[in-house]
Amino acid sequence: MITRLGRSIRARLALFASIAMALLCLVTSSLLLWSAQGALMDIRTNEVIGSALRVVHLIKEHERPPPLVDLDPHSVQAVDENGRVVSATPNLRGMPRVTNLAPAAGSASRIGPLCDVPQFHGECQIMVAFRVYRNDGDWIVYAFGARPPWYVNASTLVLLAGGSTALVVLAWFGASRMVAKTLSPVDNITARLAEITAGNGGMRVPVPENADEIRALAETANQTLARLEQAVEQQRRFASDASHDLRSPLTAMRAELEEAMLAPDETDWRETGTRLLTSLDRLQNIVTDLLTLTRLDAGAPGHLEPVDLAELVKSETERTRGKKVVTSLQPGVVVTADRLRLSRLLTNLLDNAERHAESTIIVAVRQSRGEAMLEVQDDGAGVAPEHREVVFQRFTRLDASRNRDAGGTGLGLPIAREIAHAHGGVLRIEDCDKGARFVLRIPVRDA
Repeated sequence: MITRLGRSIRARLALFASIAMALLCLVTSSLLLWSAQGALMDIRTNEVIGSALRVVHLIKEHERPPPLVDLDPHSVQAVDENGRVVSATPNLRGMPRVTNLAPAAGSASRIGPLCDVPQFHGECQIMVAFRVYRNDGDWIVYAFGARPPWYVNASTLVLLAGGSTALVVLAWFGASRMVAKTLSPVDNITARLAEITAGNGGMRVPVPENADEIRALAETANQTLARLEQAVEQQRRFASDASHDLRSPLTAMRAELEEAMLAPDETDWRETGTRLLTSLDRLQNIVTDLLTLTRLDAGAPGHLEPVDLAELVKSETERTRGKKVVTSLQPGVVVTADRLRLSRLLTNLLDNAERHAESTIIVAVRQSRGEAMLEVQDDGAGVAPEHREVVFQRFTRLDASRNRDAGGTGLGLPIAREIAHAHGGVLRIEDCDKGARFVLRIPVRDA
C-alpha cells in the first residue's frame, strides 16, 4: 500500500509540475505573441504610411497623380475635393471610395483600424489617411495594409505550441524522475519495514547517504526500532523470568503434594501445609508485585498528599527486623506523594537491605538544595559499579543474592524505582564506604 502511495505521490507531483509548466508556457506565449503582434503592427503601419506619403508626393508634383501600380502589397486611393476617386492601385481601380473617414479638421492625418469593408472581403486593415492641401480644394489619400492577426503568423503559433508541448513533457519527465529519485530511499525504508514486519532480519532500516530529511527520518526510525527491540527483548526476558519465578513455587508445591500422596498415612500434613503456605506466600508476593508494576506502567494516579519523610520512616522502622536499624532523620522534610506507594518504596528498600546487611541498616532523611533525600544503606558486600543499574531491571537477582537468599522476587527494586519516577524523583545506588547505599531524591513540597 505504501508503494502504491509513493507512485500516487509521484504521479500527482509530476502532474502538478506539468500543469504549472503549461500555465507558465501559456502566459509566456501570450506575452510573446502580444509583443510580436504589437511590433509587427508598428512595422506594417509604418509601411502603409510610407506608401501613402509616396502618393502624397506624387499629387504635389503633378496636377493629377499617375496610375498607382508599384505600391504592392498596399492598397491606395486618392480622392479629390469632390469625393471622387481620381487614382487607385489596381486592386481598388474602378471601385468606389473605400471609406468616408477623414482626418479631423485642422489635422493632416488619421491612422486607425478599418474592418468590415466589402472591398477587402471583411478583413481588417490598417488605414492611413493624409490630407493634401491644394488651391482648388483638399484631397485625401487613403492607404490600406493587412492588419496582422493575433497569432502573428502560422509558423510562430506552431513554434510556440511545439515548444510549450516539449517543455510540458520535459517538466513531467523531470519531475517524475526527480521525485522517484527522492523517494527511492523511502521505498527502501518501506521494503525494509515490510521485511521487519515479516520477521526477517534485524530491526534496522537503511540510512541514505544524502537526502538530509530522509536521512534524519531513517535515523529516527532506527532509534525507535532500537528502543522497540530493547523493549521487546526486555519484555521477552520479563515473560521468561516471570514464568520461571511463578513456576518455581508451583513446582515446589506439586512436589510436596505428590510426595505426601505417595504415603498419605505417614505424611505430617501440618508440616506439609506449612511448606505449602511458604510457597503460596512466595507465589502471592510475585503476583502482587506484578500487579503493582502493571498499575505503575499504566500510569495509574495515586492519592497525593503532604508526607513527612521522617514520620514515614519512623512508622516503617517500628516493625522488628532481623538486622539493627539506625535512623538519622531531619524533621520537617515534607514532600507531595502517595503515602501508600512511598511506604511501599521504603519497605522494599528495607527488605532488600535486610537480606544483604551483615548486621546494621542505616536510614537517613535530609533536605538539600530543594530536594528531599531518603537514604537506605546496609553494611553488606555492596553492589559492583557495573551492576548498579542491572539490579533495577525486573526479575534481576545477582548470583550472590540468589545464593544467599531465594526469597526475593526480583521485583522489589524495580517497583521502588518506578514509584520514584511516578513522584518526579530518581532512585539510584551511590558510593559509600561499605555495603550498598540506595538514595531517593524527590522534590520538596512548596511552602
